[in-house]
Amino acid sequence: MIHAVYPGSFDPVTYGHLDIIQRGSRIFDKVTVAVLINPYKNPLFTVEERVELIKEVTKDMPNVEVDSFHGLLIDYMRQKNANTIIKGLRAVSDFEYELQMASINRKLDENIETFFMMTNNKYSFLSSSIVKEVARHQGSVNDLVPEVVENALKGKFITK
Repeated sequence: MIHAVYPGSFDPVTYGHLDIIQRGSRIFDKVTVAVLINPYKNPLFTVEERVELIKEVTKDMPNVEVDSFHGLLIDYMRQKNANTIIKGLRAVSDFEYELQMASINRKLDENIETFFMMTNNKYSFLSSSIVKEVARHQGSVNDLVPEVVENALKGKFITK
């Protein structure tokens, strides 16, 4: 069985992320979407909120599970008995950084592979940061994120 892990901040999950999750779930036997707990970032959504949002938008994908982790991804991979890391790429600039990450992960554990997937062209501009910026200024994000995420964003940015 090929168990893949798709790690990220997912603050919040976007249609670009969902594209990678859906396509990954058709390729791999099991996909774990792993929300990174990063003490150096100041996320809009808590880890628990991000996990719940991802669970909601992936509930119809039986081979997808959602979890969170801290520390080294390689250690998490070993805990989950997973052998493949999924990384979504939007542009060449993403590849340069992700190649470095794949290289260090390979050095830490040569049995774990990194699988790069190009995001659908219609999401190549999309990032969680862009979504948060649009939502912060009450712009429409309905074509960028699932409805449950759009509602959660509205809840975060309600002007009093």
